[in-house]
Amino acid sequence: MTVGVASGVTAGVASDEAAGVTAGVASDEATRTAGGENDAATLRFRVLGPVRVSLGDQSLPNGSPQQRALLTALLLRDGRTATASELIDAIWGEEPPSQALAAVRTYASRLRKVLGPGVLVSESGGYALRTTAGVTALDLGEAQDLATEADKLRAAGQRGEARDRLNAALALWDGEALASIPGPYAETQRTRLDEWRLRLLETRLDLDLEVGAHAEAVSELTALTAAHPLRERLRELLMLALYRSGRQAEALAVYADTRRLLADELGVDPNPELSRLQQRILQADAELARPVEESAPAAATIARPAQLPATVPDFTGRDAFVRELGDQLATAEGSVMAVSAVAGIGGVGKTTLAVHVAHAARPHFPDGQLYVDLQGAGARAAAPETVLGAFLRALGTPDSAIPDTVDERAALYRSTLDGRRVLVLLDNARDAAQIRPLLPGTAGCAALVTSRIRMLDLAGAHLVDLDVMSPEEALQLFTRIVGEERVRAEREAALDVVAACGFLPLAIRIAASRLAARRTWTVSVLAAKLADERRRLDELQAGDLAVKATFELGYGQLEPAQARAFRLLGLADGPDISLPAAAAVLDLPEWETEDLLEALVDTSLLESAAPGRYRYHDLVRLYARACAERDEQPPVERELALSRLLDFYLSTAARVYAIERPGDRLVDHVEPTRYDGLTFTDRHAAQDWLYAEADCLLACVRQSAAAPATLRRAVDLLWASLDLAESGANSKEYEAVAATLRSAAQRTGDVRAEARAAICSAYVHQLAGRFDQADREAGEARHLASAITDPLPCCWAANLLGVTAIYRNRYSEGEEHLERAIAEFREADDVAGEASALCNLSRIHLLTGRTANAVRLARHGAEMYESMGNALKGANGWYALGVALTRAGHLREATDRLQAALSVFSDSRQRLWQGMALFRLAEVDIAARRDTQAASNAEMALTVLRDIGGEWRRGNVLTVLGRALSGFGQIDRAQVCWQEALSIYTTLGTPEVAEVRALLAPAAAA
Repeated sequence: MTVGVASGVTAGVASDEAAGVTAGVASDEATRTAGGENDAATLRFRVLGPVRVSLGDQSLPNGSPQQRALLTALLLRDGRTATASELIDAIWGEEPPSQALAAVRTYASRLRKVLGPGVLVSESGGYALRTTAGVTALDLGEAQDLATEADKLRAAGQRGEARDRLNAALALWDGEALASIPGPYAETQRTRLDEWRLRLLETRLDLDLEVGAHAEAVSELTALTAAHPLRERLRELLMLALYRSGRQAEALAVYADTRRLLADELGVDPNPELSRLQQRILQADAELARPVEESAPAAATIARPAQLPATVPDFTGRDAFVRELGDQLATAEGSVMAVSAVAGIGGVGKTTLAVHVAHAARPHFPDGQLYVDLQGAGARAAAPETVLGAFLRALGTPDSAIPDTVDERAALYRSTLDGRRVLVLLDNARDAAQIRPLLPGTAGCAALVTSRIRMLDLAGAHLVDLDVMSPEEALQLFTRIVGEERVRAEREAALDVVAACGFLPLAIRIAASRLAARRTWTVSVLAAKLADERRRLDELQAGDLAVKATFELGYGQLEPAQARAFRLLGLADGPDISLPAAAAVLDLPEWETEDLLEALVDTSLLESAAPGRYRYHDLVRLYARACAERDEQPPVERELALSRLLDFYLSTAARVYAIERPGDRLVDHVEPTRYDGLTFTDRHAAQDWLYAEADCLLACVRQSAAAPATLRRAVDLLWASLDLAESGANSKEYEAVAATLRSAAQRTGDVRAEARAAICSAYVHQLAGRFDQADREAGEARHLASAITDPLPCCWAANLLGVTAIYRNRYSEGEEHLERAIAEFREADDVAGEASALCNLSRIHLLTGRTANAVRLARHGAEMYESMGNALKGANGWYALGVALTRAGHLREATDRLQAALSVFSDSRQRLWQGMALFRLAEVDIAARRDTQAASNAEMALTVLRDIGGEWRRGNVLTVLGRALSGFGQIDRAQVCWQEALSIYTTLGTPEVAEVRALLAPAAAA
């Protein structure tokens, strides 16, 4: 059940006789747009802000405040005539000047000249505005139309579109309506329009919650409840947004704050709706947690996924299985969830059959079809939580509403599917445990599963064992691919071919495709080739080895260059491979590489994942690696191929690092590479490459850790890809790979690699708020690097040690480390590193009372970054300067610096620092007593830092949020924030415990 507002958001305006505009002003679809773009001849009036008139792009003069008041009174009368006395009352009220009538005539005359002929007319002793569709437009009319459309769309269940219309309507406001217009009429209309805008805003926020954007809505609702403390509907929406964001205690605290405020200010209790919502939150009402009422009349706002892969046009046979599975799926239309599991050996056609049946069953599942390849036959099967995240997004759930744990995701997934009829195709499952969280669990839905194993432990499932094709079906499939004419002439040879393939569909398809692509071959030639491959024929009849034999057939028919590409590309880990990376593996130009890869795609030995990207089926990859071990001579070629791939990633990542951080010396201290990488001229293109290649790059680092010859380059690649540690999406994998490198370096005794891997580990621990581990790793890195005179890790380690000392309140120790870092960076001619250490030292000076020095140091560091054109690290300099300026009381400059830093961090996808900049802006707002803005920035910081930055930083933001909330009277909610922060600090054992206890003390005493 969704808590919502009543429909009819336009009623307040539409029913006011004096508020309308003529149909011609508001309804012309060609002239009205949310952005305000109009034809050059359109005369446009604006009242949702300062009253203005324009003709096309040209602003027209509209005279004195009283003249604008006359224009306003006429605009809001819907084209009806206003008498002179009515206009006098509107402008001056009960005390008009002695020459009021003459003044009205003068104002009307002036307006007539400005507006042109036929617009302002005199009649019946008064005046009226004559408007014409396509010639005149009024922003209020546009807003009314948009709000009316929003009503209709919402009633039809199209919540997303309704939300867009309301956003467009609200965007038409340009400050206070009828700003600076004098007179009692304008004051009355201004109050009415302000109230209407608030109701539109409440409706739009209600829609935000319905579409699952509750986390984002908290910040705006916090600010609005501060600005309108007695508006209970806003409090109700805030409670619901907090509850759906997992912040139940804060939601209840909002109710307590509201009840106390209403009692103090008005002597009344909260309205029944607010009280009922409190009770539902106390009871943890499961229905309340749903972003959308699934049974709403129009499901258009709920995504209808259609993810089924295309069925093959030459699907052949399997009639009994098609009927059996189709009948099972049809039962889902009744009262039970249908689950069918198709098992069989690799290459037997499980996926082809399942996709064909799923397409045939689509009419039974009008709400959509979901599909996923679970990669169960590979070394790294898809994690259920990852699949659930993808399914929830496909079903319309925003990222911000997707919980973290697999159990929570599974529960939300089942809730989202409740009442809907969706088919879920789970392809290539590893086992029953992998798919149980992915089952819909509701009547009307069905799951179709394929796997290499028979899922006897999947309760309630209808099990189907898929065997090889019958000889007749196999020959029919072969004929459809090769052609009737060629097979009819050599029927016996064709039967020999399909028999040699073991009647396995995948083997038949590969063999027939090869024959179809070679017009000079006869069927007998193909049969003879199969007959000569006795080992292959044996394997075709040997269980799982039958799949390998089928691949052998295709591999054996490749040209030498194609076969080499097939073998070597299979060596690389990672979900797929880009064309430039593949060219590096093969040591060939991109155009030649692309020809080879496309030829492999044609043979079905490789898949085209996306333009410029390729991937192996998991079993084909294993086969390709077996071929490389058997056929790649000399064996060193395999090592060289992976070494070139590592070189490609290291060289390219170093260039990305350099283009993002001009002047940073890290790229001068990485291992040299023999194979060149990509170059970029645009910073955004460089970033796009890094994040697009993140999974493959980290897989390459992990794979390269196993060989001593590539370990150092692997460590340097990870170091040059530090951005991935801060991205949120790749942080956990980055941390895991750093630990793998550290262990590998210790095993091999490579001190240089170990020191640099320890730097990466220290960095990720620091980002996650694990300061003891960060300190330990940084100390070890410095010890190791000093022993072999590796200067850059020494500098970085000293800088990291200084930062962790700050976080642990060891200021004297931190100052020593940072002074040493500055000297060592300077000696290494690393200006960027020196600037970083200066900015960090500024923080220590700030914390020890040397505020002027702190500002000076941070400003110097920021100027050093700017002199190098280092925008990204320059933003870190502005951030440090903003923090120092805040403490120094220079709040305007602090805000400017932090806003500039926030812009760069957002543009550079630095989510950690984006969140921290918002947190620091909240601190500035607190100092400037802008409590509402502080709460808004703190809420946005919490949203950005949801899965990155660690609990310590979350505690800091919660503390500041509590201060802001307390500042505008939401005391109970502030107490909840501080209690949560106290719990975090107590668990971590950090010194902030005392500060938060002091904040909580007044409440405890009361």
